[in-house]
Amino acid sequence: MPLRRIALAAVVLAGAALPAAALDLSALSEAEREAFRAEVRAYLLENPEVLMEAIAVLESREAAAQEQADRQAVTENLQAIENDGISWVGGNPEGDVTLVEFMDYRCGYCRRAFETVEELVEGDGNIRFVLKEFPILGPQSELASRFAIAVHQIHGDDAYKDVHDALMTFQGDITPEALGRLAEALALDPEPVLARMDAPEVTAIIAQNRALANRLGITGTPTFVLGGRMVRGFVPLEAMEALVEQARSEG
Repeated sequence: MPLRRIALAAVVLAGAALPAAALDLSALSEAEREAFRAEVRAYLLENPEVLMEAIAVLESREAAAQEQADRQAVTENLQAIENDGISWVGGNPEGDVTLVEFMDYRCGYCRRAFETVEELVEGDGNIRFVLKEFPILGPQSELASRFAIAVHQIHGDDAYKDVHDALMTFQGDITPEALGRLAEALALDPEPVLARMDAPEVTAIIAQNRALANRLGITGTPTFVLGGRMVRGFVPLEAMEALVEQARSEG
């Protein structure tokens, strides 16, 4: 457990246990300050479980503050998150709940979440699902996203979904040659797609998604936006289902 977190928890503990005036350490003499430290140390040694309680309180406060900040950021950027006019929209386009995923094709947790999200969206039947290309794991991630976006721009939604699914399960290095073979396997002419990958229109989408992620404080994948809140990382199916129902009840 990080020493900084333990120290912060001790401050929380001291703040809860002592009168306000006693916390003004600057008003204490050196001897009084040393006595205060000794009292806190002795108490913690005799009651170590209280420190864990204080850490739990600190973590709860931090989580609440993060959720509040997330909700404000989502509210301020809702149009760009859910209806930017360029991102792929699947599931039920008229669904009563919108689930947005920021993803990277080279992200192991995104790959792990892939089947879960597919099962969630298909099983529910009333979720509007939006994908945000957010390549953050190096050149191969960016190549994959550029390829998927180029396919979307040239061939439309169905072809994009086919490519997305294929890239989520792709084994091996992402190279232009590998992407060309993938296009052929999906009955797509690879040359126009590969030629478009460096087009300004493709670059603009990636830049737009990165700027949006920056405003939302998103630094990892997968990150989901659902019902006004952000969910960071892989979430099992049952937990995702519960979050969807919560979003419905709050909506």
